[in-house]
Amino acid sequence: MIPIKHFRDLRVYRSAMDQSMQLFELSKRWPKEERYSLTDQIRRSSRSVCSNIAEAWRKRRYEAHFISKLSDADGEAAEKQVWLEYAAKCGYIDRETYVLLDSEYEHICGGLVNMMTSPRKWCGVANLLKEAAEDYVVDRS
Repeated sequence: MIPIKHFRDLRVYRSAMDQSMQLFELSKRWPKEERYSLTDQIRRSSRSVCSNIAEAWRKRRYEAHFISKLSDADGEAAEKQVWLEYAAKCGYIDRETYVLLDSEYEHICGGLVNMMTSPRKWCGVANLLKEAAEDYVVDRS
């Protein structure tokens, strides 16, 4: 088992970031008339998955906040899946790409749900998660 010290260490975060960047690259080729609707929405929702995971990690001292932010990430992932389906139905991505990306987001959602159903595994006791004061000392020499 690899210790998780940062949200970037989370497999679900890394997967969401990879998918977000892949969607960004794919959406560059979409029609300009989609710029302020489909393209913007799918980019926002995929980026929001990552940012909500990061926020959840930083709020893990409080189990309810942790779950709430993971729930937001899960909702954004589902929204991304809807936009992805539109992209496929409009012919902007082929069926194979759609199935692959949708499957990846199913795994991301599954990871988020697993984290939400066992938050104590991730949250811990608040006093154990605090950092030592020395971590904030700045060498001014």
